[in-house]
Amino acid sequence: MMMEQAVKRQLRRSRDNGGGRAVAVDRRICFLTVSTAVAVLTASLSAQTADSLAIRFSGMTAVTGYEQSMTDSLLALLPGSVRDRTGNVTVSLGRGAPKRLVYCNLDEIGYAAGNITDDGYITLRRVGGGARLYPLFDQQLEGQRVTLFGRRGPVPGVVAVRSTHLTRGRPTGNEAPFTVDNAYVDVGAASRDEVLSLGISLLTPVALTKRPQRYGNGLLAAPNAGRRAACAALASAALARPRVRGTVVVAFTVQSLYADTAGLKTVVNLQGPFTDARMVTLPSKFPDTPVETVSLPDVAALMADVVKWIGGSQ
Repeated sequence: MMMEQAVKRQLRRSRDNGGGRAVAVDRRICFLTVSTAVAVLTASLSAQTADSLAIRFSGMTAVTGYEQSMTDSLLALLPGSVRDRTGNVTVSLGRGAPKRLVYCNLDEIGYAAGNITDDGYITLRRVGGGARLYPLFDQQLEGQRVTLFGRRGPVPGVVAVRSTHLTRGRPTGNEAPFTVDNAYVDVGAASRDEVLSLGISLLTPVALTKRPQRYGNGLLAAPNAGRRAACAALASAALARPRVRGTVVVAFTVQSLYADTAGLKTVVNLQGPFTDARMVTLPSKFPDTPVETVSLPDVAALMADVVKWIGGSQ
């Protein structure tokens, strides 16, 4: 308000003293407007701290093979970044030799619509994971909120639970544990046609609804928090634009949970060879659960370490 009043006073003086000075005042106003816009943009980029990006990334979904939505966000965030034919997002810092690679894996284990029943329920098939998963991994779905990423945008749903009326009083000792084959997703539809009208079809990606939770002394809990926080540290390091010895390719790779790690191989084939490579990771508690937990101070420390590595300090 004080700045606005000062500008108005200056305009009045210019009008009273003749029009010659009005042009100079207009130029100052234009300069002020441009400077303000630049300041807002700079503040917006600098506001993307490792902490804030870790929370933001933890709210995103990137089921293996369906990472485009998250890579779209990375392209908007990182100046000069590009997406290759497989879907990886990369940005090159510096030039010349040596040429090094630093990367994180974006994708996560998730699900896809396997079938749509006549009465409007959706069954699921798991995407990614394979033999590395513990046997009861899919139990985290039972009775939980999920999001289906259809052609018309995200659709909320819930995974049904077993009827308490039918199971009451029955022995449970020999009952098989919940698996993905027991998952029936309810999106509020009464028929297959109603499901299709929501933009949901076979192979629509599905994931637990993301609700990142900060708690305790700088802790963050969310599905896949370790991977997301590691990528947040890498993105923050790239945004810091450290001085680079030679060239460093910063890569956010997709399809890492397939057996052939297709994303990373594409980066190496298209932009290599590299004299050195580093995968950015972060330790977490309760891995592969909805409450996988990382320490936000650890994220900031990892970001600082990656900046040093990019700059040539080993």
